[in-house]
Amino acid sequence: LYGERTFGRFRHEVLLVDASQPNQQKVDSFKFDIWQNYGYDCVRYEWNPEFLQYITIAPPLFAAVKAIDADAGLTPNEKFIIAHEWLGLPVVFAAQMTEPEQWRTIFYAHEMATARIIVEADGGHDTRFYNVLFKAKEWNMSLEEIFGNQEHFFKHPLLHQAVRCDNIFAVGDLVVEELRFLGGAMRTANIDLVYNGIPAAQITLAEKMASKRRLQAYCENLLGYRPDYVFTHVTRMVPSKALWRDMRVMEHLDHRLQEAGKRAVLFVLSTSIPAGRRPEWVAAWEEQYGWPVGHRGDNGDLVDNEVNYFFQTVEPFNQRAQNCKVVFVNQFGWSQDRCGKRMPAEMDFMDIRKGSDLEFGQSIYEPFGIAQVEPLSFGALCCVSNVCGCVGFATRAAGSLEELPNLVVADYTSLPYGQWLGSP
Repeated sequence: LYGERTFGRFRHEVLLVDASQPNQQKVDSFKFDIWQNYGYDCVRYEWNPEFLQYITIAPPLFAAVKAIDADAGLTPNEKFIIAHEWLGLPVVFAAQMTEPEQWRTIFYAHEMATARIIVEADGGHDTRFYNVLFKAKEWNMSLEEIFGNQEHFFKHPLLHQAVRCDNIFAVGDLVVEELRFLGGAMRTANIDLVYNGIPAAQITLAEKMASKRRLQAYCENLLGYRPDYVFTHVTRMVPSKALWRDMRVMEHLDHRLQEAGKRAVLFVLSTSIPAGRRPEWVAAWEEQYGWPVGHRGDNGDLVDNEVNYFFQTVEPFNQRAQNCKVVFVNQFGWSQDRCGKRMPAEMDFMDIRKGSDLEFGQSIYEPFGIAQVEPLSFGALCCVSNVCGCVGFATRAAGSLEELPNLVVADYTSLPYGQWLGSP
C-alpha cells in the first residue's frame, strides 16, 4: 500500500507491506542468505511471530523502495536506510546483500533490548544493573561474561549485527553504555548520541489554570473533594515504568499534606489494551461500581498487569492515605466520550498535560522518556529517575540541572556512602 503523509513542511512517501501470505521459498532463501553472510541463525527463532514478521517483510520492503525509484539519480553517499531498532535490521540486510556498498545504513538504538529484560526481570532492577555495568567497564568485562549467554533471546544476537551498519545512533547516554556493554566489536564501534526531541508548546498561566480546574473538577466528581495539587502519570502499563515507585513518594507526600492541611490526587492514565475499552462498557462500569475509582478483574475492566497494579498497589494505598488518593484510568483517551460522564464535558487530552502540577516517571529502564517530561514546558514539576535518557538531554540543553529546577531527578542507582558492590 502506497501513500503520502505530511510531517511539518515536508511530504513523505509511506509504504505498507502485507506479510500475511508470503512466498515461503523466497523467505527461506532470505534466511539462508542471512546465515551465510551474517552468521545469524533465523531458523532458531522462527517460532517467534514478531521475529518472523520482520524477516518476512524485509525483502518486499526493499523491493518496494526500488520500485518507486526512491534512489533514482542518487549516489551511495546520498542514500540512507535508518533501521529503527532491531526491526529495521532485516531491511538493512536485504539492501546490503542485494546492492552491496550502494546504501549507507544507520542503526538507531531506542533501547538495548537485552538490558531491558535483565533490568525488568531482577528485583534489584536499575540499582543492580547499572552498578554492575559501570564496575564491568572498569574490569573490561562484557554483559555475557557477567549475566551469562543471552542467545536464547532473538534480539540479542541481532544487536551484535548492528556493527555491520555504517553508523549507530543511541537515543540516550546510558544506551551508549549498554551497547558498549555488549562487548566484541560493539565496544569500539562508532556510536553517536542522538536524543529524541521533546515537544514544547507555548501556554499562558490562564490556560494552565483552566486545565487544572478541569482536573480538579473531575477529582471532585469522583472523590468528593477539590484537590490543591494535581499529580499525573501518563504511561504504558509495562514493568519498566515502575509504577510502584509513585506510591512510595505518595506515602511521604501524604504526611506532608496532612501537616500542611492540603489535599492532592494522582491520576494514572495507563492501559494494557492499546485501543482502550469500548465507551459503552466504560459508561456501564461507571454506573455499576464507580469506575475509575473502583475496578473489577472479572469483566474485561482490569486485564494483565492492570490487575495486580490496582489490587496490590492502588487500592491498599487509597485505604491508608488520608490527604491524597490515586485514580487509575485504564482507558485510551482522556475525554468524556471515552471516560464517562463524570469527566467534565470540555476536558481533552491536553488538559492532563497542561494542568498537571507534577508528572511522575521514575522508570527502572527508560532509554529516553518523552512522556515524563512533556509537561515540563507547561510549568509542571517532572519527577524522573536518574536512568532516564531525558536527564542527559535536559542537562545538556540547560547547561546543568541546577538551571532546571522543575526537573526532579530521583537517584535509585547511587549506593549509600561507604557502601560498595558486594558490601554487607
